[in-house]
Order: sequence, then structure tokens, then C-alpha cells
Amino acid sequence: MPVAVITGASKGLGRALAAALAERGWDLVLGARTVDALERSARYVGAHGTRVVAVAGDVTDGAHRTALLAAAQELGGVDLLVSNASVLGAEPLVRLDAQPLAGLRTALETNVVAALGLVQEALPQLRAAEAGTVIAVSSEAAAEAYETWGGYGASKAALDQLAAVLGVEEPGLRVWAVEPGDLDSMDTDLYAAAVPDDGGEPRPSPDSVVPGFLRLLDERPMSGRYAAPALLETV
Repeated sequence: MPVAVITGASKGLGRALAAALAERGWDLVLGARTVDALERSARYVGAHGTRVVAVAGDVTDGAHRTALLAAAQELGGVDLLVSNASVLGAEPLVRLDAQPLAGLRTALETNVVAALGLVQEALPQLRAAEAGTVIAVSSEAAAEAYETWGGYGASKAALDQLAAVLGVEEPGLRVWAVEPGDLDSMDTDLYAAAVPDDGGEPRPSPDSVVPGFLRLLDERPMSGRYAAPALLETV
């Protein structure tokens, strides 16, 4: 069975994608900081009958990254690495004139530096895989200028660039930066923390964008940046 490592997998998009992959027969290594939420997610995903290993920890911790990939190796080696763990850098989001610099450093460390560290450590397994793949979960704010989204958007723009260069440097892999769409305004805790007073309008569930991610895995287009809504429009 193919093996996926997914960070930020205790809820939201990470859990939704993990469940969809498990339904397709993937074995999974799930990472997140909150032990109880991660264990609940692992039980939910594991109900599909595949092997699911929960590894609690902070992705900025090198020992945690090593543990994630050691678990993947025990399952047969990672085929798909999904960098989904993210922090905002300010909650709620603020204009750049009020952006805490410490918060921006934290966002860069989590959203960019840790993602690269995980890829670096995973490369031997990914290169050995039949169809080694990296997905960096991006944001519309990485490509467009939206008030208050500057700090978070800058971190995701940096992640996009790392993904683009990795795709060039590792032609044997598929490396995709994937934008969930519409300022990531899915019904997730991350969006609620970013914009707590958005008017209470109903928001799409993370499950609604997962088919876009699955289409990439099915069709395996060239490495690059993709938007899940655009992929869904042509399904």
C-alpha cells in the first residue's frame, strides 16, 4: 500500500484528506501538536481499515520530523508528503503596520522552514518511491494582496517558491503547491482564528476541496502550482 505523511492532520483539511486517502487504501502517518485531537483523527481515519500511525509533536521540532519519517519507513517508505501544518502569525489577522514580528517569525518557521526540513529528511524515501510526491498546502493569499493577510501570505508565498524550485531540482518527483481556494475560507479553526467576525456566512467544509487534491494524485500533472477549485471545475 502507498504511504502518506500528513502534517496538521488532527482536523480540517489534513484530516479530510487523510480520510479520503485511507478510503483509497493508503497507509498513513498523521502529525499534529494536540495529542487528544490527533488520536481522535487517527481513530476516525483508521475506521477505513488501513494502517494509521499518529505521531504527536510540533513540526518545527527536528526530532518530531524524524519520528514522522521513521514511522513512514516502518510502513514501507513515504510515497506522499503533505505539508499542511500552518500558523497564522497573528490571531486574528492584522494589517502589516501591526503585524507582530515574533508572530511573523513563527509563521515562517512553521510554514516554511519546518516544511523544508521535513522535505529534506524525506527525500531519500521519496526518491526511492515509485511515484514520490510532495504537496505543499498553499493559500490564495500567497499570490494576491488582501488586507490583513500580509504576514501569513508572505509565508505561503515563500513556501510556493520552495515547492517550485524543488520541482525543478527533483524532476523524478511531483511537487505541487495547492491552493484550497477563496482565501482558505473553509470551515476550519484556522480560518475562524484568522477572521473571527466574518459575518457568520456558511463556509464550505474541507471535504469539499479534497477531490481537487485527489485529482492531482490520479492524473499526476507536472510539478507546479494548482488551485483546488479550478481542478474541481473540470472534473
